[in-house]
Amino acid sequence: MEIGKYNKLTIVKDLDFGVYLDGGEGQEILLPARYVPKNVKPGDEVEVFIYHDNEGRLIATTARPYAIVGEFRYMRVKSVNNTGAFLDWGLMKDLLVPFREQKMPMQEGRSYLVYVRIDNITGRIMATARIDKYLDNVAPDYTYNQEVNLLTADRTDLGRRVIINNLHLGLVYADEIFRPLEEGESVKGYIKEVREDGKIDVSLTPLGYAKTEGVAGNILETLKANSGYLDVCDKTDPDRIRVLFHCSKKAFKQALGALYKKQLIQIEKDGIRAK
Repeated sequence: MEIGKYNKLTIVKDLDFGVYLDGGEGQEILLPARYVPKNVKPGDEVEVFIYHDNEGRLIATTARPYAIVGEFRYMRVKSVNNTGAFLDWGLMKDLLVPFREQKMPMQEGRSYLVYVRIDNITGRIMATARIDKYLDNVAPDYTYNQEVNLLTADRTDLGRRVIINNLHLGLVYADEIFRPLEEGESVKGYIKEVREDGKIDVSLTPLGYAKTEGVAGNILETLKANSGYLDVCDKTDPDRIRVLFHCSKKAFKQALGALYKKQLIQIEKDGIRAK
């Protein structure tokens, strides 16, 4: 059994107020009646999340928190008291961020990027806003154009920081962001480069030929939606290209070339036409 994570546990007792689950080493954990799946009985396995209730007792739930131990997530502060800030965690019990784990005093109603972990002193689940110590602790092992999961973090002068696969910090450059990105948004990304200093550059779109294929598809769809003609060409302003196709001018020109070679478009003086 792992606290703060999902576990498959066996029902050992069925009572009016819930069922007790085998937590191992003679420990039984309550799953309250409101969370008990229909038509289960002693001997059946159920998948549950294990945490501590307000009295410090281990308890199970089939509800799913916004993040489990070992994950990063943006969460909203529901309240603040003399213990710390309490985050809306998606469970009946809120998640504590002690004052010592806050970069700056957290404010009720605002959302913050936190890492969920076990408190070494109390053994209970908590969150920390001091996330850097939990990133880049293993050597990055990525390949060019590898698809990865991203969690968007804060802005910098260069672009938007992102958390890669819940393990590493990366950067998407500002001139390669073609749509608004909200803090805490989960998106797909693609590895551009792992630098010698360990810093990682990330793209929001596939790279190389795969990128051209994606942009080419966008061009064809946009042509279809506009009766087969668009007044865009290789001289069109990059900002208009970015708005229309969510790509750079370079990627647009590569895609045009690919479509022309496949004889899917006709390039005219001031625009392109579908064949």
